[in-house]
Amino acid sequence: MELDALLLSRLQFAFTISFHILFPAFTIGLAAFLAVLEGLWLWTKRDAFKVLYLFWVKIFALSFGMGVVSGIVLSYQFGTNWSEFIRITGGVIGPLLAYEVLTAFFLEASFLGVMLFGWKKVGNRLHFLATVLVAVGTTISAFWILSANSWMQTPQGFEFLPDGRMQATDFMAVIFNPSFPSRLVHMLLAAFLTTGLVVGGASAYRVLKERRKGAVQGWTESRISLVMALGLIAVLAPLQLLAGHWSGEVAHHYQPSKTAAIEAYWTTRSDQPFHIFGIPDRDAQKNHYELSVPGVGNLVQNVPKDEVIQGLDAWPKEDQPPPFIPFFAFRIMAGLGLLMIVLGTAGVILHWRKRLFDTGWFLRFCVAMGPTGFIAVLAGWMVTEVGRQPWVVYGVLRTRDAVSPVTTGEVATSLLAYILVYAVVFTAGAIFILRLMAEGPVAALAEPAPRQDRAPGSALARAPEDTTPGSNDGEGA
Repeated sequence: MELDALLLSRLQFAFTISFHILFPAFTIGLAAFLAVLEGLWLWTKRDAFKVLYLFWVKIFALSFGMGVVSGIVLSYQFGTNWSEFIRITGGVIGPLLAYEVLTAFFLEASFLGVMLFGWKKVGNRLHFLATVLVAVGTTISAFWILSANSWMQTPQGFEFLPDGRMQATDFMAVIFNPSFPSRLVHMLLAAFLTTGLVVGGASAYRVLKERRKGAVQGWTESRISLVMALGLIAVLAPLQLLAGHWSGEVAHHYQPSKTAAIEAYWTTRSDQPFHIFGIPDRDAQKNHYELSVPGVGNLVQNVPKDEVIQGLDAWPKEDQPPPFIPFFAFRIMAGLGLLMIVLGTAGVILHWRKRLFDTGWFLRFCVAMGPTGFIAVLAGWMVTEVGRQPWVVYGVLRTRDAVSPVTTGEVATSLLAYILVYAVVFTAGAIFILRLMAEGPVAALAEPAPRQDRAPGSALARAPEDTTPGSNDGEGA
C-alpha cells in the first residue's frame, strides 16, 4: 500500500475524528442526564441529586471543551486536506454546517456559562432552563452533523453545475435524505448508552469502594446514579438493537456494496450465509478461516429468502469497499450491544431482588463495561465510513477526487504533529477526568480541612460554600 497524500489525508482525518467523536458521544447523553438530575432535585428537593449534578457537570465541562477543540481541528482539515471536496459539495454541505453553528453552537455557547457558573447568580428555574437548553443544543448539533454525513451516504436533492460543482435543488430532500432518520436515532441512542455506561461504571466503582470500607446504609449518591444508569441501559440497549437493524435495512437498499463488505459476501446469490468469523481477503476475493451459518443471510437482512443479495463481485475491484475493517468493526459493535442488553437485564433483576449493591461480580462487570460505549461508537463509525469507500459521496464523488493538491511530505508532517499534540493534550484531559470519576461525587465536592486539623482517615465532609447542596433553594427565576 503506497503512502501517498490521499492515504495519509484519510489517515489524518480518521485519527482526528476518532478522538473528536468520543466527546460528542459522551456530552450529548451527559447533558440530558444533567437536566434530569437538576429536574429531580427541583422536584424532590433531595440534596443527593444536586450533589450528583455538581459532580458530573465538571466532567461535562471538560469533555465539552475537548470536543469543541477537536471539532475545530476537523473544520480546518476540510480546507487543508479536502479542499476539492468543499469546492465541489460546498453548495450542499456548507449550509448544513452553517445551520449547526447558528442553531446549536450558539445555543450551547449562550447558556453554557449560566449552566456552569450560575448557581449563585440566577434562580433555580432559570438555571434549570439553561441546563435544558444546553442539552437541546447538543441534540440539535447531532441533527445537523448526522444530516450532512447521511447525505454523503445517500445523496439526493442536488444537481451538478457546468463547472462541476454541486448545488442543492431541494434542501428538504438534502436534510431528510433516506439514511438520515435511522442513523440519527442510532447515534442518539449510542450517545445516551455511552453516557449510561460511563456513569454506571464510575458509580459501580464507588459502590465497590464503599463496600470495602464497611457496611453503608441508605441511598448514597453513587447508588442512586448506578440505579439510574442501569435503568437507562435496560431500556435503551434493546431499542438500539432495533435501530441498528433499521439502519442496516436502509444500507442494504441504498448502499448494497457496504452491506456486502460488512457481511463479507463475495458472490451474488439468493441464499447468502451469515459469516460469524472469517478473514476477508480483497486480493483473493474470498474469506479465509470462514465460520458461517448457511442460508440465513437473507433472514439477517430481512429480505425474502429467494431475493438475490449482491456480493462484492457485482462491482469492479476498484469500486469495492475494503471489507476487512467493516466486517470486524460491525461484529465488535454488535457483540458489545448484546453485552449491554445483558448488563441492563441483569441489573434490573438484581435490583428487583435487592441484591444489586451486594453482588461483587456484577459491580465489577459494570466497571468493565464503562468504556464499551466509546468502543462501539468508534466501531460503528468505521463501518459507516470505510464501508462507503471508494466514495466520499456515495456513487457520486470518489475520495481520490476530493483531496487537496498537497504533497505527501506536507500531510505526513501535519499528521505527526497531530499525533504528538493529541497524545499530550487529550491524554492529560482523559487522565484528569478519570481521576475525578474515581474520587466520586462527595469527595470531589468536599473541601479539605485545615492542615493542622487533619488526621489520617479523617473525613472531608464540608462542601464549598458556592456549591453546597440545597443552597439557593428558595430563589425563583
